[in-house]
Amino acid sequence: MTTSSRQYEVVVFGATGFTGKYTCDHIVSDLPTDLKWAVAGRSADKLHQLVTELQSANPDRIAPEVETCAVDKSSLKALAAKTKVFISTVGPYAFYGEPALAACAESGTHYLDVTGESPWIRDMIKKYDHVAKSNKAIIIPQIGVESAPADMLSWSVVTHARRTLSSGVAELIFSVYDMRGKPSGGTLATVMGIFDAYPLKQIAEASKPWSLSAIPSPPQASVGTPLVQRLLGVRTVRDLGTLTTSLQGGADATIVHRSWSLMDGGKFYGSRFRFSPYMHVRNAFTGIMVHFALVMGAIFLILPPMRWLMKSLVFQPGQGPSKEESKNDYIEYRALATVDSEADPRDPKRVTGRFSWQGSLYHLTGVFLAEAAATLARDEDFKAKEIGGGLLTPATLGAPFLERLQKAGVKVDVKVMP
Repeated sequence: MTTSSRQYEVVVFGATGFTGKYTCDHIVSDLPTDLKWAVAGRSADKLHQLVTELQSANPDRIAPEVETCAVDKSSLKALAAKTKVFISTVGPYAFYGEPALAACAESGTHYLDVTGESPWIRDMIKKYDHVAKSNKAIIIPQIGVESAPADMLSWSVVTHARRTLSSGVAELIFSVYDMRGKPSGGTLATVMGIFDAYPLKQIAEASKPWSLSAIPSPPQASVGTPLVQRLLGVRTVRDLGTLTTSLQGGADATIVHRSWSLMDGGKFYGSRFRFSPYMHVRNAFTGIMVHFALVMGAIFLILPPMRWLMKSLVFQPGQGPSKEESKNDYIEYRALATVDSEADPRDPKRVTGRFSWQGSLYHLTGVFLAEAAATLARDEDFKAKEIGGGLLTPATLGAPFLERLQKAGVKVDVKVMP
């Protein structure tokens, strides 16, 4: 069966969960009215209740179909065979994600999820990259707030440098510049679940910046960070201000460096490219405090009793801040790239980029999933299609995906510095 003859264009698996509902909301409010899609999960009652809520909020839209499905490979493979694009919001993915991804890779079904679990992605690449390629399935994990903004902004900056300056990029400094918002139970469960699912050695290996790269890292990748910065976590960068360690930086770096490796074997981004993630802070003292807080948090997560205590104090999976509580949320990312120019190494050109969103961060994740699904279902000209499938990255959806995001309210601005 070809994907064009399948029953659905998009299926949202885990539709009644916290992120799943945001994804469905965006599909019914913003995607084409003739989209053939379905909501899927284990509880038929909850799914029908969700459909009623969606119809009530958008009475002029055709209601999605309902598909009940257990979290096992045979059930998921039958469901994946019905659709062109499969969205999975059922996590933590280290415990529940593999059957859905495997079913899509084997069925030639495009797949999207919002994991931030680098060890799990590394496992899935080893197991299913070749399977997905052979079946022309485009598999894109981590296309939520982790790590689509970092990946898409980096791709935008590099593309601008190529088009305007005919050059790649040496270092791209990425900063979570401003953020207001609270994590959901699913996000917190994922962070803590990594330490339950994987030994420390495996987590450490998967957390290395180039761990997901499809080719060896560039020679300069081994260049060390200055000792004072390693100890205190603070760096000052002209035009970006004071920066410190980023909570999501490790996961972002692995995805951006995989994009580097997938784009013409690293040639498009540049032979000396490296991605350096940080978080913006007001001053060096704050930066040092944030850095040590993250270090202590990581130590606590290693200890099972501390994980148990933290799980009892935070949102549970499926829960999170309400839409009313999230209406004033905001996130802004900034990037500054030094162009890899041999013309005048004493005066390298720089490209700056900005990516921002007003509203719930989980709404933004729903936008990423829904618009990426629309790109895969209906657009043709993007890098992932040229690659032909496999475990890819958000950036491989390229300009069509970025244009859809901008129409949905994401603001992206890239320019050469004067």
